[in-house]
Amino acid sequence: MTQGIVVGVDGTEQAHAAAEWAADEAVLRGTGVQLVHAREPWPESVVPFATGGTEESWAEDLLARTAERLRGRHRGLPVSTRVLASGPAPGLAAAAESGELLVLGSRALGEVAGYLVGSVALTVAGAVERPLVLVRALGDAFPSGPVTVGVDARQPVDAVLGFAFEEAARRGSGVHAVYAQQLPLYATLGPEMVPDIRVAVAPEIERALDEALEPWRSKYADVPAVARVLIGSAGQELVSAAADAALVVVGRRTRRSALGAHLGSVTHCVLHHSRAPVVLVPHD
Repeated sequence: MTQGIVVGVDGTEQAHAAAEWAADEAVLRGTGVQLVHAREPWPESVVPFATGGTEESWAEDLLARTAERLRGRHRGLPVSTRVLASGPAPGLAAAAESGELLVLGSRALGEVAGYLVGSVALTVAGAVERPLVLVRALGDAFPSGPVTVGVDARQPVDAVLGFAFEEAARRGSGVHAVYAQQLPLYATLGPEMVPDIRVAVAPEIERALDEALEPWRSKYADVPAVARVLIGSAGQELVSAAADAALVVVGRRTRRSALGAHLGSVTHCVLHHSRAPVVLVPHD
């Protein structure tokens, strides 16, 4: 058995939610969970070790308690634990290579402000070569709607669509594939132009989207798949379309620039504002 699903644990409510989501996902996949804590030395004055322990003993206790809770959630679930010696971002990125997925928690800020995706999560998101899942702490139950996937017909989409269809098949749900067409600036200057542009661009994009979906519809005949073309800001439209989703899937190019890995504006918007767990799928 592989290490299955790797989860970063740090004692927060969001990390607890991420661990529980990972346990549920592991059951669907027939695999196990590896809980990891990436050590980041704190100043002695702020380390919360009232009992005189060490950071490592605190981390080991945290991992043990989390593992016990997951085994109680799913009897017989294989759960392993590991304290990582390197810092959070490099440690988590390296640990992810032994698993199928890396799962992290993401902290809610509220309906207006959205969600805080910390610097560690963003750094890992730009570096890890496995799918990365960010999970919100929204209550006891996770959403059970369709798998919503953002598709850009101009980019390679097989890895992203393949992940979405496979997840939908595991859950017995459907796939909602969404392409958002950003209108040019001049279209907002005159209300009469907008309908004409929508009529002009939508059919061509719908055909391209249907063509991209066709092989996956054939492979997963039992998974209902709906394609939607929306007009507006891609990130905002995808977040709105995924309001009832069990999972939101977006792609991330693995190609790096001289400045390092880059996450696009659409990905940033979805990571910060989607209520459903978000999966970042790397692709060429």
